[in-house]
Amino acid sequence: MTVIVAALTAGAVAGAQGTAATAVGELYSGLKALIASRFRGKPAAEAALRKFETDRETWKPVLEAELVRSRVDVDEQVVAAARRLMEVHDPSGAQAGKYRIDLRGAQGVLAGDHNVQHVTFTTPAPQQRDTPPQ
Repeated sequence: MTVIVAALTAGAVAGAQGTAATAVGELYSGLKALIASRFRGKPAAEAALRKFETDRETWKPVLEAELVRSRVDVDEQVVAAARRLMEVHDPSGAQAGKYRIDLRGAQGVLAGDHNVQHVTFTTPAPQQRDTPPQ
C-alpha cells in the first residue's frame, strides 16, 4: 500500500506544481483510473480517491483504509502501475521506500541521507542526601 499512496502523492504533487513530465502525468492518470475502476460502486472509496488529490493529509488515512478494504493494496496491476510511476518520477529510487524504519521508543533519531548528529552523553550530577547532623 505504501508504494500506491506514494505514487498517488507524487503524481498529485507534480501535477499541482505543474512539474509533471508527460510520462509522469500519463502514468498518474492511468494509476488513478485503474484504482477508480476497482473502487467502482463504492462511494466512500471513490470520494477518498477524488478528495485525496487536493487534501492529502486529511484523506490519506481514509484512502489507505479503502485500499485495504477493497483489496486494491494487493492488486498486482495496481501495485505494478504504482511502481512504474515511482520509477519514472524518481529514477534514483530515493523516494520509493528507500528506508523502512521502526522508531517506536527511539530518541534522538535522524533518518535520511547526509545527516550529521552530534551527541554528548553526560552523567547526571550526584544527588545529595540529607544526613543527620553529628
